[in-house]
Amino acid sequence: MKAILVGFMGSGKTTVGHLLAENLNVPYHDLDDMIVEKAGKSIKQIFADDGEPAFRQLEHDALRAALNDDGILGTGGGTPIQDVNFEMLKNSEVPVVLLDVMPETIIFRLKNDTDRPLAKQLGLDGLVDLKGQRDFRYDQVSDFRVATDELTPNQVVEAIKRNLFIKM
Repeated sequence: MKAILVGFMGSGKTTVGHLLAENLNVPYHDLDDMIVEKAGKSIKQIFADDGEPAFRQLEHDALRAALNDDGILGTGGGTPIQDVNFEMLKNSEVPVVLLDVMPETIIFRLKNDTDRPLAKQLGLDGLVDLKGQRDFRYDQVSDFRVATDELTPNQVVEAIKRNLFIKM
C-alpha cells in the first residue's frame, strides 16, 4: 500500500481514494467493497442479517488481507475503532491519512444517503456524538491529517501527495 485513508463517514475516503490511486497509477481498494464481495451481500444486509459484530469481524479480515496489496486503501469509518484494527494500522509502515471533516459537512454530505446503516440509525445528533467519540482514535492512528471541508477532492489529493512525498 502507498497510503491508507481513514476518517468518519462522509469525509471523502472513497472519492479521494479513487482519485489518488488514479493519480499515482496504482489500484484503489475499498474495504467496504471487499467486505461485500466476501459476504456476498450488501453492508446494509450484513448489519440487518448478522449484526454489527459480524460486520466488524469481516472488516478485520478484509483489512488484514488488504495490507498486503499494492495501491491505496480506503477504510470504513469504524475500522480504526476496533483495537485489533487500530494496532494493525498503527504498526503498519504504510502512511495512514486522516481525512477530517466537520459535523456540519457530514450532515450535508449524507443527507440523501440511504446506504449507511449507522447514519440512518443514529440520526444527526447521534452522528455528531459518534464522530466526537471516534476523533481521538483517528488522530492517534494517522500519520497526518487533511481537512476536507473546504477543499475539492483534487485539492485533497494534492495535499495528500505533498505529505506522502515528505514521508517517503
